[in-house]
Amino acid sequence: MHETINGAAFRDMLLFGAVSVTAAKQSVNDLNVFPVPDGDTGTNMSLTIQTAAAELKKKPDGGIDEVANTAANAMLRGARGNSGVILSLLFRGISKSLKGLDEADGVAFASALQEGVAAAYNAVMKPAEGTILTVSRLAADAAMRTAEEESDIERILESAIRQGGETLKETVNMNPVLKRAGVVDAGGKGFLIILEGMLASLRGEALPELDETAGTRDKADFAELGDEDITFTFDTVFIVRKTGGRDLADFRAYLNTIGDSIVVSEGDDMFKVHVHTDTPGDALNAAQQYGTLEVAKIENMRIQQEDMAAGRKTVSADELDDEDGMDGSDAAAGAEPEERKPYGFLAVCAGDGLAAVFRDMGVDGIISGGQTMNPSTESILKLIQRTNADTVFVLPNNKNIIMAAQQCVGMTDKNVIVIPTATVPEGISAMMAVDLEAEDAKTIEQMMLEAAKKVSTAQITYAARDSDFDGRDIHEGDFLALLDGKLFGVDKSISVLLGKLADEATARGAEFVNVFYGEDVDADEAACDAACFTEKLPSAEVSVLSGGQPVYYYIISFE
Repeated sequence: MHETINGAAFRDMLLFGAVSVTAAKQSVNDLNVFPVPDGDTGTNMSLTIQTAAAELKKKPDGGIDEVANTAANAMLRGARGNSGVILSLLFRGISKSLKGLDEADGVAFASALQEGVAAAYNAVMKPAEGTILTVSRLAADAAMRTAEEESDIERILESAIRQGGETLKETVNMNPVLKRAGVVDAGGKGFLIILEGMLASLRGEALPELDETAGTRDKADFAELGDEDITFTFDTVFIVRKTGGRDLADFRAYLNTIGDSIVVSEGDDMFKVHVHTDTPGDALNAAQQYGTLEVAKIENMRIQQEDMAAGRKTVSADELDDEDGMDGSDAAAGAEPEERKPYGFLAVCAGDGLAAVFRDMGVDGIISGGQTMNPSTESILKLIQRTNADTVFVLPNNKNIIMAAQQCVGMTDKNVIVIPTATVPEGISAMMAVDLEAEDAKTIEQMMLEAAKKVSTAQITYAARDSDFDGRDIHEGDFLALLDGKLFGVDKSISVLLGKLADEATARGAEFVNVFYGEDVDADEAACDAACFTEKLPSAEVSVLSGGQPVYYYIISFE
């Protein structure tokens, strides 16, 4: 029986909750409504609360207010995606309610849960029913009802979880999108898993081990591997010279989302990374947010394993593994700071081609991210701080990154303006509208907002799992066309979907069409696929450009 909990107990509860949701993140991801390969609610919630766990492990035990404040501040900065931001808001409210307390009784704990819900609702402009907000609200209400009758915090949590579980089952009927897909809300499920972990901690259950880097080596031993043992293709090692002094916690967490066998060795002025991944370019791009890439080695483990099995000599670049100089003694001196300019611009995107487009349009910095890779609030904030401007405009270019970007407002002395672009084409259109001679920042903001609304965005990807969505029978591997965030078509052929999108662009009288092809499409294939737009829109200006984006074979804008 626990009539009160102190800081040490609350710390252990949060650590248990973090491990629980991390272990279950894929099952939470699988609840995402669209069957596209960017269902990452579980990943985002896991990465968000893991930032709190990392901070709590470093700090000595304090009162419950200190522990709650440490966790809330860490989650605020580490929040990823909408689900991660809402989770951070819940714990920010909990921290506010526990302020000044060394320990909390049942009523104080239940009140904190309710305060957390209030903070989350207040921050969401249009709260929808059938989401994590609904689940957390009714769970907190049940906790308070129980707290008014008895003081055992275990019983209070049990009540919250029981009511939360009943509410979660009903989310499928509360939200039309969930009802069509036949699933419960992913965010609500993740929140309940965290509460269940917190309860398990109170009950004295052993904290499960969750070491994702155990047994890793700095170099793969290909002779010991069979092809079936190789989860990721490329053994990737590189060294980066630090700039800006950024904490590598977010980068380590990101590597966990794209690979395994991760080792990050950090010196004062540089760091060395080892990771097995299918997308080494993504790892290198993300690393360059922390410094300047100095040297890299990428080896195809499948080919090396085949060579070893056949008795052939393998090709390697082992000299990189012996690289020293981690003290950074020959690091280049920093340049003299320039005078601040009035306006700066940051854009979120994934893909070298898309990044080049934004840079050509005057964007000061690129935040690597997008589908399956939502940057944290802290990673956005740090690039804002490094941007040499009084006012910084941020283009999230993804609906699941907007809230994380908006959390940066007020966290710096700079004037931060988030243009809520939901797609890369919206961000490009917004940048095209920028007039640096405008009267003030508000005028520029309005120009960008109006321009972003005028563009339509289509995307071609694949189904990551079987699904019956919106009356369509979707099978894993099918190609999907999305138009302005809604499912437009399903087919076994990308060409068929592109033809239908070309018909739609024609019906809308499109005058400008941009076709950005992804990392899995070559230039000749893209030119052939995009010919349907030229044929059906002979008077339109059609451009075919390398975007280099992952996940989406094509991103298409027309206006």
